[in-house]
Amino acid sequence: MAAYYVSTPIYYVNDAPHLGHAYTTVAGDVLTRWHRQRGEDVWYLTGTDEHGQKIMRTAEANGVSPQEWCDKLVSEAWKPLWEHLEIANDDFIRTTEPRHTQRVQEFVQDLYDKGEIYKGSYTGPYCVGCEEYKAPGDLLEGDLCPIHKRPVEWLEEDNYFFKLSEYGTRLLEFYEANPDFVQPASARNEVVQFVRSGLQDLSISRSSFDWGIKVPWDDKHVIYVWIDALLNYATAVGYGADQAKFDRIWPANVHLVGKDILRFHAVIWPAMLMAQGLPLPGRVFANGWLMVGGEKMSKSNLTGISPRQLTEHFGVDAYRYYFLRAIPFGQDGSFSWEDFTARYTSELANDFGNLASRVAAMVGKYFDGVLPAGSDESLAGPLREAVEKADRAIGEDLDFSGGLGHIFDFVRKVNLYLSEQEPWKVARDTSPEGQAKLASILYAAAESLRAIAVLLNPVMPATAEKLWLSLGAEEHLGALPAQKVHEAGRWGVLPEGATITKGEILFPRLEG
Repeated sequence: MAAYYVSTPIYYVNDAPHLGHAYTTVAGDVLTRWHRQRGEDVWYLTGTDEHGQKIMRTAEANGVSPQEWCDKLVSEAWKPLWEHLEIANDDFIRTTEPRHTQRVQEFVQDLYDKGEIYKGSYTGPYCVGCEEYKAPGDLLEGDLCPIHKRPVEWLEEDNYFFKLSEYGTRLLEFYEANPDFVQPASARNEVVQFVRSGLQDLSISRSSFDWGIKVPWDDKHVIYVWIDALLNYATAVGYGADQAKFDRIWPANVHLVGKDILRFHAVIWPAMLMAQGLPLPGRVFANGWLMVGGEKMSKSNLTGISPRQLTEHFGVDAYRYYFLRAIPFGQDGSFSWEDFTARYTSELANDFGNLASRVAAMVGKYFDGVLPAGSDESLAGPLREAVEKADRAIGEDLDFSGGLGHIFDFVRKVNLYLSEQEPWKVARDTSPEGQAKLASILYAAAESLRAIAVLLNPVMPATAEKLWLSLGAEEHLGALPAQKVHEAGRWGVLPEGATITKGEILFPRLEG
């Protein structure tokens, strides 16, 4: 069975990661954790993009070599943050690693030998911040980059070019035959319109600086950083080095990208693969921008916020939940401290956390912490529906907000069930019938929490694990990550006699 392969962009290490980087990486982590809990073979790749003029200048400004700068940022900022955010990636690729650089040279040499690359010269605007050749029509008034709001530089260089212009028709035919290749629909429309307007050949080398992978047939040139970077998705899974691994994992099911780098991934990347005769990925999904004060979150716009500023206040799991719940994936979304606080209090602390506490407390009070048998299956239907809808939304459509909405609709139904059944009043009836009814109510609530723990594990692994252990589920059902999503909807899985304990509060009151 082929692996379910998901990649993030490889992030440019000119500075520490901000919320925008973490947003995409958490989304990929949730997607791959979900597919792992479907029982699939999963491969999740992230990494860092470490060549190019921007990194060279940043390193020079900090008085170190580019390699020293990259090593420092990766070891002190990027990898520690992913560990902090519970990112369960299978690999971390760095474009300065020999396993990457050697394969990039081989890939480009192959294209050159096939006549896909020729020598020429480039004259025009270039944004070092984007590491991108710009068309005059792309620029704002004053020759400003629309992303960085800074003047672009005028570039005149002898370069090597890839015959991108010859792939327009093939790309359009591919988009037509594979309508889900670029998502969301707004992104697809943008890409199709761009290709229809006519493609220009692409400069794939730079000759005015030397921080990059040498062009194998001409060491006066280095490979353009975007050509280098795009190839990470292939080199990391064995291209040219481990054919068995490459065959098992390639091509990617989903490339997650920011919408500002969509053209690289949806136009240049598939054209390169076509030129090399390799299968194309299943989907390129462009997420929107995180906005603060109407501006895209970035260091250059002074809107960069450290993820740790939020996790220190709200916790890692609440952080992972909030951005995927609050912002429909693929659309721009505004972050605000106030909205995060409101969702934390209403959805996590009150709806979910309080439900777990109430159920554990009542089983402890009325049944000495031992789960009784129950026969009320009135929540079984809503649970099955929630599982089916959440699985389709998250696992297939990458609709994280909608999928979490279905799960939390079920959470609210369980809360409503308890409010209507009033087990605290039923407990006053000490007859066998009264106690049997009480047992059924509390079993139904606990069994619902068992399923909720399974469904929320990809999103909030630490919190779901606490709930799983408090339900006594691990002793009887095994480890939480081994539970299958589709089996979460079966009723009656948590066995009678499980020991229910009231652990720590899942989402404590916020301080300050």
